[in-house]
Amino acid sequence: MAKSKSKFVCQQCGFESPKWLGRCNGCNQWNAMEEELVATKAAYKRSPSIVSQAKPQPIGKVKSGSYQRFDTSISELNRVLGGGLVKGALTLISGEPGIGKSTLILQAGSKISKKYGTVLYISGEESEEQIKMRADRLDSITDKLYVISETNISVIEGYINELSPVFVIIDSVQTLFKDELTSAPGSVSQIKESVNNLMRIGKSLNIPIFLVAHVTKQGDLAGPRVLEHMVDTVLHFEGERTQEFRILRALKNRFGTTSEIGVFEMKEEGLIEVTNPSAMLLDSMTEEAEGAIVVATVEGTRPILVELQALVTATNTGFPRRTAVGVDINRLNLIIAVLEKKMGLPLINYDIYINVVGGIKLEGTFGDLGIAMAIYSSYKSINLPTKRLIAIGEISLTADIRTVPQLEKMIKEGEKMGFEECILPKRNRSKVGTSRKMRLIEVENLYSALKHIEKTK
Repeated sequence: MAKSKSKFVCQQCGFESPKWLGRCNGCNQWNAMEEELVATKAAYKRSPSIVSQAKPQPIGKVKSGSYQRFDTSISELNRVLGGGLVKGALTLISGEPGIGKSTLILQAGSKISKKYGTVLYISGEESEEQIKMRADRLDSITDKLYVISETNISVIEGYINELSPVFVIIDSVQTLFKDELTSAPGSVSQIKESVNNLMRIGKSLNIPIFLVAHVTKQGDLAGPRVLEHMVDTVLHFEGERTQEFRILRALKNRFGTTSEIGVFEMKEEGLIEVTNPSAMLLDSMTEEAEGAIVVATVEGTRPILVELQALVTATNTGFPRRTAVGVDINRLNLIIAVLEKKMGLPLINYDIYINVVGGIKLEGTFGDLGIAMAIYSSYKSINLPTKRLIAIGEISLTADIRTVPQLEKMIKEGEKMGFEECILPKRNRSKVGTSRKMRLIEVENLYSALKHIEKTK
């Protein structure tokens, strides 16, 4: 009898070793190596790949055209995908447990089935009865939405060939397995082979496939990193289960931009689209507050106004704390250094806390000026007119207020939301034009901006 062979595979990066290693040589992760049996050539047959009869040709002669897309009837999901589901594309969606992944794809599957035809929902974690209970709550019952609880990839392929669906949902990819492989479901070999099979099915039959993936305790995508390279689109759900609002981001998109976000509100009847995030995020804002100001950012093509809060308090530990939620901590330290050196604020003995209300993360340098003004307001105990004033601008190390892109979009959003004043970089003024609804206050440096706060006392 032939002796079975085994190898050790890293469950993070797929690195293989003939013996166990405490730390992977590929990604330096500890305790990530797991033993897997090596199938013989007689027992294991690799899944067929897509064979193309095309020959190499000059790129100028290649016929190009727009991708055919399915309208999911969920505008926020369409926005993140780049206009809808591309036929034959593999889309991976991840997020914390209970964040709303299964809810979103079930809603999308129901709407697509009503509009285009048969949709197949395959679950490896829930029974058909459990999916039916969720569909009843979401009002997503349709005759063309088929559900099955199955994890064998060969059986799943048979169901797809039998039903010929226009859209397939797999929940989740970590539960899939192939009989020929001896490793457990969720291992590197099983995931790679299962996704490779699904890729072949989707591309050859022109079926878009949605894959749900688990995340680790650190919030990263569970499983091998090669999984992200195999799929066409990677979506990630952000938000806390205790909060109502969810943000959907594209971490990778071969058919569109990765800068757009989709905003949803979790309610009893499912995920509800939020078409005006600024109004949602500023809903509970007070008229005047110490250390609070409204700043603007741009996510893709969408300008968003958010409330930024700062708290400056004397430290009792001997070492000042710097805590930032929704703001890059390195950017916060830079702004604090400018306030200390250029503005003379003695912040070395103060704890500083920064929070962006609503769970939005400020990308780029749009909120620099707002952060500095909020810290100054809290330190000096000055109330700011939060429902009347917006601050937009980047702060340099010389305390100058530098220009920011897409300022005109953010000002128009502020006008729409009823704000009366906007502090902006003087160098940006010529690109903005005139505003009939909002007073534009030009500042050249941080001193001029903080001087404006003193006038509000």
